[in-house]
Amino acid sequence: MAKKVWVDIRPWSKARMVAALEAGADAVIVPPGRSAAVRELGRMRTVAADGDLRLGRDVVEVTLRGKADETASLALSRGRTVIVSCPDWTVIPLENLVAQSGGIMAAVSSRAAARTALGILEKGVAGVVVRSGDPAEIGPIVRLVKSPRERVELIPLKVRQIRELGMGDRICVDTCTAMTIGEGMLVGNSSSALFLVHSESVENPFVRPRPFRVNAGAVHAYTMVPGGKTVYLSELSAGDEVLIVDRRGRAQTALVGRVKAEKRPMLLVRAGTGKREASLVLQNAETIRLVRPSGKPISVASLRKGDEVLVHLESGGRHFGIKVKESTVEK
Repeated sequence: MAKKVWVDIRPWSKARMVAALEAGADAVIVPPGRSAAVRELGRMRTVAADGDLRLGRDVVEVTLRGKADETASLALSRGRTVIVSCPDWTVIPLENLVAQSGGIMAAVSSRAAARTALGILEKGVAGVVVRSGDPAEIGPIVRLVKSPRERVELIPLKVRQIRELGMGDRICVDTCTAMTIGEGMLVGNSSSALFLVHSESVENPFVRPRPFRVNAGAVHAYTMVPGGKTVYLSELSAGDEVLIVDRRGRAQTALVGRVKAEKRPMLLVRAGTGKREASLVLQNAETIRLVRPSGKPISVASLRKGDEVLVHLESGGRHFGIKVKESTVEK
């Protein structure tokens, strides 16, 4: 589940409000009567006595000074969001709360504190509330929460087959992020074997580069999204989140701006090692590329048997995109 990030604008400050809006915060905590001022600047949820989320009814604030406050926070988190502040000691109380509740947000004033809160027990808090008097500190904290760099294991597999197919529906995913050489999306016929399909960030004599785009594959294929889940390419739409991955497996979240399904000539690529195999149906065009272990893109038009390409392999299967431990065979 995506982490939330709110910004506390108490006392009211237009400069901090603009910083929160421009950074992409999910909500702001404001004094009573200031929700209208927020709407004059942009669309954003407000947390206040008279806000979209009501302080005291939907959201409560607790300062952790002892075990009694910790117990009270757990009770309050059943049905409400609890914002906890830890003036003296941070990690142990938050560990206790995170272990027992999914509705805890932590008040932070720095990137270091936010990173600690998000990593507690590997699960982390549900989100953070930025409390800083400096507008310049808001953006870096929001970006840390919104675009964490996940890690995905990629291994080289040798191509076993490239076979031309007939016409099919392929999906183009246009994101709100410009990608560079070596970056793309993880896509595969199987949710447990995903190729790194390169972005259209490569210069070529036929069309101008579109670094925001991944010509991802056939409409039925899976792609990985944040949180280690997969969805069908056909399920994506504007506003959804996808995972962008580079050749080293470093991943970031990107927003989908547009999805296009068009009929195109298709081809099948199979790659494998031992008994493990990955396959993907892609558009048959020179601008469609996979990624070599070096990070260099290779066009499917020049792909040959024995070439190595980067693939993400998993064990087990998935149920509605969520990883489960079961034996699954997909051909």
